[in-house]
Amino acid sequence: MADEVNKTAFLEIQGRMIELTGKLKQVQNQMRNKEGEKKRAFLTLEELGQLSDDTNTYKSIGRTFVLEPKSVLMNEQELKLKDSESAIASLQSSKEYLEKQIVEVENNLKELLQQDPGLARQIMSMSVI
Repeated sequence: MADEVNKTAFLEIQGRMIELTGKLKQVQNQMRNKEGEKKRAFLTLEELGQLSDDTNTYKSIGRTFVLEPKSVLMNEQELKLKDSESAIASLQSSKEYLEKQIVEVENNLKELLQQDPGLARQIMSMSVI
């Protein structure tokens, strides 16, 4: 009876670990994407800053380029930069939360395996496919 309870607990912990690591990878990918957006916006702002105010600037909309004042493009890039920074901060807090959850699940798993050495032996004897 206790073996079945421990096996069930192990499977639940294992499922939770898989779920959390998947979410963590997803958050890390989102952070990487936002970092790229932030860098592009920063570099575009740098390049636009070097241009004189009377320079013709164009905005890409699909396959078309539309004449836009430099100030409009600068404002759009500044907005993208700020949005990316706030999204990165939010994702960073999510990442920290998920990492804490993973540590907690790891501790639960260690505790379970210490309580039932037989379960630990069973797990170690399983063949990984």
